[in-house]
Amino acid sequence: MSVSKKICLLGSVSVGKTSLIRRFVKGIFSDKYLTTVGVKIDKKVVEAASREVTLILWDLAGEDEFAQLQTSYLRGTAGYLLVVDGTRPETLDKVIELQLRAHNAVGEVPFILALNKADLREDWAVLEDRIEQLRARGWTVREASAKSGDGVDEIFTLLTERLMP
Repeated sequence: MSVSKKICLLGSVSVGKTSLIRRFVKGIFSDKYLTTVGVKIDKKVVEAASREVTLILWDLAGEDEFAQLQTSYLRGTAGYLLVVDGTRPETLDKVIELQLRAHNAVGEVPFILALNKADLREDWAVLEDRIEQLRARGWTVREASAKSGDGVDEIFTLLTERLMP
């Protein structure tokens, strides 16, 4: 029997939420930047816990000083990915705030912090001690690159496994 699980991707503008979904669902990457307005929904069927799971992936518009997270989009979410651009430390500050707002909106659901743009590791500006502090608080942190594909399937697979009873 197949089950469906809603997963939301949260993060600042241009951290790579859309690119991660496109890499995961379609196996492609484009350097062309497309701004997500509102929400874009994709689906992918995966195997987890010996069951077929349809992931309903909600790509929420990037949050910045002009756009606020519409917490109504989070209703019914089984889990979420917090996406950070490793080259922009302010995007980590934003997802820490978004995690608190998401927790207030949906309670205790599984989430993973995805440090995107691992292909630009030499340009990373996110401090390792900040990441270690989040790990110490119980956060699961994984690196990925929507461009190269490294770590992308693993992030979605790990989150999916955590959603299964």
